[in-house]
Amino acid sequence: MADKKEFYADGIGQIHFAGMMVRFDFVTLQPKAEGEPPVPESTIRVIMPPQGFLSAYNSMDQMIKKLVDAGIFQRNEKAPAEKK
Repeated sequence: MADKKEFYADGIGQIHFAGMMVRFDFVTLQPKAEGEPPVPESTIRVIMPPQGFLSAYNSMDQMIKKLVDAGIFQRNEKAPAEKK
């Protein structure tokens, strides 16, 4: 595990599906001019097959449930319904 690398991201700028792969573009917030809000800048792309994406989604969903149970997050019961 000595070669393990860690990356920081403020969030995901874009997720898209191309070439039969799911692609995540991670961003960090970069300052531009004094007094202006930071701008998201793409820093790294992670590419995975659809099955890997589904597995990652399930892992994230489980983590969200743990964070809700720990009181770190709260569910928004008044969230608008999805449009169909």
